[in-house]
Amino acid sequence: MFNRIALSLLFAAGLLTQAAAQTKMPFALDWKFEGPSAAYFAAIDNGHFAEEGLEVEISAGKGSLDAIPKIATGAFPIGFADINSLIKFLDQNPGAPVQAVMMIYDKPPFAVIGRESLGVSAPKDLEGKRLGAPPPDGAWAQFPAFATVNDLDVSKITVEPVGFPTREPMLADGNVDAITGFSFSSYLNLVRLGIPEEDIKVILMADHGLELYGNAIVVNTDFAKENPEAVTGFLRAVAKGWNDVIADPAAGAEMVKKRNPAADAALEERRLQLAIDANVVTDYTKANGIGSVDQARMEKAMKQLAENYEFQNEPDMAVIFSSEYLPTDGSLALK
Repeated sequence: MFNRIALSLLFAAGLLTQAAAQTKMPFALDWKFEGPSAAYFAAIDNGHFAEEGLEVEISAGKGSLDAIPKIATGAFPIGFADINSLIKFLDQNPGAPVQAVMMIYDKPPFAVIGRESLGVSAPKDLEGKRLGAPPPDGAWAQFPAFATVNDLDVSKITVEPVGFPTREPMLADGNVDAITGFSFSSYLNLVRLGIPEEDIKVILMADHGLELYGNAIVVNTDFAKENPEAVTGFLRAVAKGWNDVIADPAAGAEMVKKRNPAADAALEERRLQLAIDANVVTDYTKANGIGSVDQARMEKAMKQLAENYEFQNEPDMAVIFSSEYLPTDGSLALK
C-alpha cells in the first residue's frame, strides 16, 4: 500500500513539474475562428504544442491589422498577421519589436470578389462600378498596386467604405458590384447568403500580377530572443497542425466548430480546403516546405508594395522577416 501511495505521489509530482515547466504563449489570430484557423487548433488538440512544452491559448482578431500592435506592445508574444501590413507598420514605427518568422500564406488570399450578374468577372469590369472596401482590409490595402498592374482607371471606380459585417451582405443585396476581401472568407460568406456559386467571381490578385506574400506568424522580438527554443517549438507545432488539417480537413472543421458553435462545419471545411489549395500548398511550399520566403520574389513584392505606400525609410528585409527560428529537422515539409 505504501509503495502504491508513494508511486502515486511521485507521479502527481511529475505531472505538476511538467505543467509548471510549460511556457505560456498566447496566440493572436488576425480574424475570427473560421476554417483556416483549424491548423492552430489542431496543434492544440493533437498535442503538438504540449510536446514542445507550450501552453497556447488562441484569441480571435478583427482584421489584417489587428494582431501587429498586440505583438509589438508585448500584449501577445506571437500572432498571425499580413506581412505587407507588418512592413508598413515597421516603416512607421522603426525599431518596434515585431518580426515575421514563418510564412503561412505563400500565395496571399487578397481578392476582389464580384458577381457576374452585376457585370464584374474580370479586373477591367470594375471601371464604372461600385466597390465596397473595409478600410482596415488587407486586400483593400493592395488595391492600388492591383489597379496599376491591371491598368485600371481608378477615377472610374466608386469606392464605398464598408464594415466587415456588412461587406458580403451589401454585395448579396446588390448595393455594391464588388468587394475586396480574403478569397476563401468572402466567397463562402456569399454562398451562405444564398448567392449561386456560378454567379460569384473571385479575382485573386496573385493571379493578376501581384507578387506579394500573405499572412505570416509574427513574434515579439524581445520574447523571441529570450525564448528562441520556445519560438522554434511553436513553429514546428504549427507546421504539424497544418499537415494534420491538410490530411483531414473535416476533422479541422470540427475543431473550429468546437470553439465557434455557431459555425457550419461543412462550410468551414470548404473554407479550409480553399485556403489549403490556393494559399498554403503551392509549387514553392511543395518543394521547400512551409515557412520560408524566396528572396528574389520578396524584392519584387517590395517594389509593388511601394506603389501602394510611400516608404519613409528604406525597408530592411532582415528586420521584416527572419528564418532563424524555423526548425531544421524536416518538420516543415508538407506531407
